[in-house]
Amino acid sequence: MAAPDSDTNDGQEDTGPAAAVQSRSHDGATGRDASWPRLQRQIFRTASRHLPDSSTDTDGPSVEPPPKRTGRYARWLPVLKALPWVLGALFALSFVWDFPGVALTVAGYTVVLEDLLRFTAVSGLVGFGTNWLAITMLFRPREPRPLVGQGLVPAQRERVAYRLAQAVSDELINKALIKEKIRESGLVAQYRDLLVAAASDVATDDAVRAEGKALLRRALRDVLSTPSVQTRIVALTAEQVEAQAGEGLSGLMLRAYRYFGEDDFRARLRETVRRLPDAVDPLVEELDPVLDRLPAELERRSDEIESLLTRVVLRLVDTLDLERMIYENVRAYDERQLEMLLRRTTNEQLNYIKYLGAALGIIGGFIIWAPAAALVAVTTLGLAVYGLDEALFRARTDDTSSS
Repeated sequence: MAAPDSDTNDGQEDTGPAAAVQSRSHDGATGRDASWPRLQRQIFRTASRHLPDSSTDTDGPSVEPPPKRTGRYARWLPVLKALPWVLGALFALSFVWDFPGVALTVAGYTVVLEDLLRFTAVSGLVGFGTNWLAITMLFRPREPRPLVGQGLVPAQRERVAYRLAQAVSDELINKALIKEKIRESGLVAQYRDLLVAAASDVATDDAVRAEGKALLRRALRDVLSTPSVQTRIVALTAEQVEAQAGEGLSGLMLRAYRYFGEDDFRARLRETVRRLPDAVDPLVEELDPVLDRLPAELERRSDEIESLLTRVVLRLVDTLDLERMIYENVRAYDERQLEMLLRRTTNEQLNYIKYLGAALGIIGGFIIWAPAAALVAVTTLGLAVYGLDEALFRARTDDTSSS
């Protein structure tokens, strides 16, 4: 009869604490949820004192763009742009008047001026037109056309993206270069110092400690108050007590006690486990000495921390597929964007080449109109320009070397 009474009493004792456990668990969860954001704010506020000041960052690019080098040809570009219109007007004039019957005598050599306008105008327009067509066909048509096809750059967009990505990843921004710059920059050591300082401040900050211990206290109480956890602790404790008792007199006495009073033994274990949440406070307070030693320990292991950070950063670099990243970004450009990307830096040069074709075509027209005289004049002028340019270049090189 004693055993049933004991079970009944145990059941009555469990009723009150079970409700209290559930209530405490709910309150603990609520408190933990409320305390965690406060702890986050405290940690961030303490650690943010060591973050680099964002106000010192400039809004502009980290590298100043180089000055645009237009060259001497830029002075002549407005004149060259007018050439196609002038040549068109001269070509139209040649149908009405083109030096009919006019001849010019120079050093005993007679040059007939008739058809001069037509030859030079047509040759100049052909030179301008072929260059214009060649440059236009680089980018237009953007979409494939049934007869005229598609521009070179749009048609080879995938190939352009692949070659550009390959060139950049192989020659400009490869993994070996990134790793070398990381080692040379000393950024890992700098951020190691920031990390150690921030962690030390966080560990010694009173507000962070208070919030952290409050959160840990609530979490431990919540866990230790859970009935399933208490049941597992009771079972584990019973097993460990019996295992530690051994085969001697103490083991014999324990087994005898459990044989005659197993219910009392279990009840005492459950009561002890129920009081575990109340023993959390002294346990949590033992964290203070550990946190006090943390700054010195971090400083002592700063070299190991730097080595670890370096390995993490380098491992991250190894996981990057730079070629694929560049390829996919450039490949995402549509035909118009790719054209603007190429034209942004070459448009002026392309215009110069296009309109220069008109000037060169005029020279070709003179050669067609008067081959012998034009060839002599063009050859003489070309040699003179080349000789003068070479002399000026050497003089400038000598001045640079002497200075």
